[in-house]
Formats: sequence, structure tokens, C-alpha cells
Amino acid sequence: MIEKQALEDPKLNLEETKEDRARQEETVDASLCADEPKLKDGHEATRTTRLYRRRWMIVLLFSFYSLSNSFQWIQYGIISNIFMKFYNVNAFTIDWMSMIYMLTYIPFIFPVTWLLDKRGLRVIALVATALNCAGTWIKVASVRRDLFAVTFLGQFCCSLAQVFILGMPSRIASVWFGSEEVSTACSIGVFGNQLGIAIGFLVPPILVPNVDDMDELAHHISIMFYITAGVATLLFILVVFVFQERPELPPTQAQATARSIPPEQYSYTASVLRLLRNRPFIFLIITYGLNVGCFYAVGTLLNRMIIDHYPGEEVNAGRIGLTIVIAGMVGSLICGIWLDKTKTYKQTTLGVYFMSLVGMIIYAATLSLGHLWVVFITAGTLGFFMTGYLPLGFEFAVELTYPESEGTSSGLLNCSAQVFGIIFTICQGKIIDAFGTLAGNIFLCVFLLIGTILTGFIKSDLRRQRANLLARAAEEEGQMSGRDYGSTILISQQQAPPSQA
Repeated sequence: MIEKQALEDPKLNLEETKEDRARQEETVDASLCADEPKLKDGHEATRTTRLYRRRWMIVLLFSFYSLSNSFQWIQYGIISNIFMKFYNVNAFTIDWMSMIYMLTYIPFIFPVTWLLDKRGLRVIALVATALNCAGTWIKVASVRRDLFAVTFLGQFCCSLAQVFILGMPSRIASVWFGSEEVSTACSIGVFGNQLGIAIGFLVPPILVPNVDDMDELAHHISIMFYITAGVATLLFILVVFVFQERPELPPTQAQATARSIPPEQYSYTASVLRLLRNRPFIFLIITYGLNVGCFYAVGTLLNRMIIDHYPGEEVNAGRIGLTIVIAGMVGSLICGIWLDKTKTYKQTTLGVYFMSLVGMIIYAATLSLGHLWVVFITAGTLGFFMTGYLPLGFEFAVELTYPESEGTSSGLLNCSAQVFGIIFTICQGKIIDAFGTLAGNIFLCVFLLIGTILTGFIKSDLRRQRANLLARAAEEEGQMSGRDYGSTILISQQQAPPSQA
């Protein structure tokens, strides 16, 4: 059957000898793979794939500069009372030092994902680290009581850098990693972001103690800003010399097919519209935003909640935040490895979402008991599931939307998270001021319950897995027929951008 199709295709050389064919098989390279002919009736030739050791360096470097950026998201909020005193501003103003990360993301995510599709990962990495580095040095220049506007400008630069970072883990995993390790790689990318938040909870209360002497306080703040700037500068230099766009050969058949789509046939606007017509993905956008928005609200307001029940415990508030994120990092890695082993995307996502709701209920009920060790345990449980959900959402989105750009799907998820994060942070803050922390946390529990119910309605349409399975089956069939290079696969219909959900 394969031989007949090849003869019927006028693009193939009908005079090809067996020796020529054998020589083709031995000399397949990246350019040949890219130009490989499509056979008749939607059949497509399999392509050579390869995994490079460099992939681990790429994902780790990304994790480190993501860490540097996410550290700065929470460095003001976790010692909000200290910065309120130093800059002589109110609590809501300091809350905006965290919420600016969320607000900036919403209008800029679409031009950034367009730039990602047009220019690739390396350009995105360079812009991200350059903006992050610039923001840290602006903050260094802002350590004076009348320069709050300057420190806010520095935070804005860092928040803009985050737009170039937050949705990249799934893109890097797909471009560099094999089908059996993409979820683990995505988890490592998310791991860096979460580790940065963890350090952001832990380090500022240690470096910036709550002292009354403003000159001494300025000195401590300056030390923190200089350390941050030094790390950001080093990471920018490493990205310039180390970060690579993509491997020479694709890691999977699915990625090879995505590469083969001519640029002139790709429309970013059409891709976004297709995603917005994908009903399972729309459900995921909403549920992801509800879950991660709750996490953003808890992280931003944690200092206020802890100090309300345990006055003078700024350092322990930071340690509780650290516990939340460290437990979440463990959850992220476990969930990533579990997905690679089982491919049970919907079941795992639904189970972790439900446990996030349970963790939030337990945390809300025990916060006011007067025992800090209980708060550490309940907060850690909450973090394990709520933060562990992050890579699940990314990877489930890629499965539901393949072969659309991973950066676009991740960007829409994060845009939803930022919108809900701003809404939840403002509303919970107002509720805490008016009715106390318990009412504020119950407010979040209600929306986590809604998200859990909606997750149950998401149809598990694993398009990327189906494409890889079909490619693998076709390759095995070709090997059995003794002509591996000429084997064909029926995946073009599966991989064509879906016109409807």
C-alpha cells in the first residue's frame, strides 16, 4: 500500500533505485526532515527525532531567571508593614506592589505571545532577563523615603519581565523534551518560579528587620536590592551566551509536525480565535484562573493574615509562606512525574483541584486557633495541592489545544489567573478589613468549589498524546515492512488546527 502511494505521488522520483533509497536512509538530516514530502491522501512521512543533553541546561537556566523574577513579586508584600512605614504609604498601596505583576500581564500577554511565535524562545529569554535586570537596578536607586514612585517603576519593569516568563515552561518542554518527559520538564520550569516565591517569603523578613531607625532600615533594604540586582545581572549574561532557540532535530514527531507548518500558513489571530472556540480549553481557562487567583490572593495577603492573629511574627509569616511554596514545589514535581507515567491528565487535575479546596477549608478553619505549628501544617497542605496544580494546568492545556502554540495557550491561562488574582486580592483584602480573616478565606473556598465542579465538566481530549501514539504506531509498522524511512502516518487530520471544540 505504501509503495503504491509513493508511485502515485508525482513529487517522488519514479526512477529512484534501491541504492539511492538506502543512501537516503543513512543521510537523513534536519534539512531533509523539514523538506520531507507529504504523501497522498493526507499521509505524512515520519521524521528523524533526537534528544540532546543540552535540554537540561536550557530548562535549568530558565528556572533560575524565573526564580529571580518571582522572588521580587512577593518581596514587598511579605514585609508590607515595614515598607508601609519606610515609604509612608498605606496597606492597599503596598498590595499593588504585588498586584502590578498581575495587572501588567493582562494587556501585554498577547503581543508577547505573538512575538514568541514570530521570533522564538531566545528573543523572549533575552528580553525577559534584560527587563528583570533593569528593574532590579532601578530599585537599588529607590532606597529613599521620598522615592516610592521609583521603586514602583522598578517593580513595574520586573512585572513586565514576568510576561515573558510565566507561560514559557510548557513551550520549552515541548520544544526540547521527549514525549515521556515533557510533564517533568514543565514541572522543573514551574519549580524555578515557585522556588523564587519561596525565597521571597523567607529572605526579606531576615534581611530587613522591623527597626525604627529609618537610616538603618534603608541600609537593610539596600542590601536586599543589591543582592537581587547582582543575581539578575549574572543571569542576563548567562542567557546571552548559553540560551539556545531550539535543538537542531525535534524531540518528538508531534514537534516535528509543528515545525513543518510553513510560517505563511500560520495566523496568530486565527490561532487565538480557534482556542477561544475550544470548549474544554475555555473551561480550563476559568478553572485555572480561579485556582491560581486564590493562590495569588493568599500569597499577597499572608503577612496581614498572620500578623492579625500572631502580632510581631513577621519572620514566621515568611516561613509559613516558604512552607506553602516548598510543599507546592514537591507537589509540582510529583504531579509532573505522575503525568509522564500515567497520562491521566483530567483525573489528576480534578483530584488535585479538589484537594486544594479541602486544604483551603482546613487552613481557614485553623488559622485562628492560636498555634503557629498548626498553621505551618495546614498551610503546607494547602500549598502542596494549590501550587502543585500549576504544571497540571499548563500540560493539560497543551494536550487540549495541540498543535496550537504552547505559549499562546499558557498565556491565556495566566491571563485568567492574573484577572482573578487582582479581583480576589482586592475583595479578600476588603473582606478581611471588614469581617476578619475567616470570612476572607471562606470567600476563596466558595470559588475553589466552583472551580472543582467546572473541572469535572472538562472533556479529556488528549490531542498531543494521540498524535505521538499514531506516529509511533506508523514507525513500528514501517520497521516491520523493512522500510522505516518511507513509513507513513495518518496524523494530518489529528494535527490540523481544530476549527471547533
